[in-house]
Amino acid sequence: MKRIAIVGGGIAGLTAAYELELARKRGADIDWQLYEAGSRLGGIVETTHSKGFILEGGPDAWVSEKPWARELAVELGLESELISSNDATRKTYILIDGQLHPMPDRMRMMVPQDLSALEGSALFSDTARQAYANEPGRAKELRSAAPEEDESVASFVRRHFGEEVLTKIGAPLLSGVFGGDVARLSVRAVMPNFVTLEREHGSLIAGLQSKARSGRPAQPIFTTLRNGLGTLIDAIVAQLPPERLNLNRSALSLKRQGKRWLLRTSAFATEGRTSKKHFHHVLFATPVDATRALLEPLDPGAAALIPTDASSAVLAALCWPAETANTFSIPQGFGFLVPQTYATDEPQLLAATFVDQKFPDRAPAGARIIRVFFGGPSADALAPQSDETIAAAAFAQLTKILGPLPAPDASLTTVRRWPRSLPQYEVGHIERMEQLDQHITKLGNLTLLGNGYRGVGLPDLIRDSRAAARNLIPNP
Repeated sequence: MKRIAIVGGGIAGLTAAYELELARKRGADIDWQLYEAGSRLGGIVETTHSKGFILEGGPDAWVSEKPWARELAVELGLESELISSNDATRKTYILIDGQLHPMPDRMRMMVPQDLSALEGSALFSDTARQAYANEPGRAKELRSAAPEEDESVASFVRRHFGEEVLTKIGAPLLSGVFGGDVARLSVRAVMPNFVTLEREHGSLIAGLQSKARSGRPAQPIFTTLRNGLGTLIDAIVAQLPPERLNLNRSALSLKRQGKRWLLRTSAFATEGRTSKKHFHHVLFATPVDATRALLEPLDPGAAALIPTDASSAVLAALCWPAETANTFSIPQGFGFLVPQTYATDEPQLLAATFVDQKFPDRAPAGARIIRVFFGGPSADALAPQSDETIAAAAFAQLTKILGPLPAPDASLTTVRRWPRSLPQYEVGHIERMEQLDQHITKLGNLTLLGNGYRGVGLPDLIRDSRAAARNLIPNP
């Protein structure tokens, strides 16, 4: 019998467990166990239900064009739960000089599909609008000038559209998704579709226009579940035998003994006891820092290839019941982004989401939810503070940007801290991951899963975890 350990009970580890359990029920000769250091499963995917409000503690959706999360949800019987973002009223704002300016319509990240939409936009100067207008005519030049090696997101955007577009849109958008520095982020790792457009068309604008003419029906931007993404975690866990899910069990060490791995875990954290078990294969679905610590004694070279820089996040969800929500208004749309300057002593919010406008059924009729995100140095400074201090900082930042607001309902406020939760895919990331794969192959019977390697979104993690688990299932 093939014995498999899964270390980590976030979406990656749970998806791998689900796939292995499907095979075991079909008669595959495998025995798996999952170990989670915390007291709950799901990692940063967490949904709170309170007084008709649906509040996400981590991600609130997935990108619809990546099919793997939707496929899993349907397989788990959640098709009727799938809902799309309210794209008909989608608008994202950028804070410039204390004012919220809407991004022009039909933008894909920082790339406009329709140049006419830029006309009249107060977001851009005439110089930036001209840079956009010139880009399609530079297609041949851009294609031939594309570097053979990887480059930073900043360099890529700057080549196509110039410094202003990078500062006003490129950096805030990428920081909102990856929490990182665009001067260090790898364009091939975090924007592969745009790299492909450049390779094929030279001009990103021309490439988007060509795709629009393909006749494929437009997908909603985001997809989520009506009762929150925690529903997906609950549905997976319901398919797994409880006796195979070991909570409050940290992985302490791993070493080779013959053809098997000896995994030592904490048996009872409060008593300091440990447990040792042998496995034929180990799937690490732990955060990058934990994975690096476990790999270091086995292969320092492999450990050194795991991303070392990671960005923290602090989230506060503020709620207003209908009776107070109707006393103020906010801009129509999904939310806003704030270019980061860090030229201030107080925490600086990175983004805010108007949750009840982004998705249906997130709040009771007439009520409002605004999620506030802090990242980078601001998140690190806020994380040690109390929930009340963080919520107060979030509210203070909102009132500076949106104007006077009534106090939110403190009993509904949720605060979550995710230290070093977003590994940074720095320039050369893909090449380092290829080298890391070579090291892991030499170690044998190890697999690395999670958001440190081949994508940070839920669909990416689900895709990789299912593929990895299927590769471990013995042929009948």
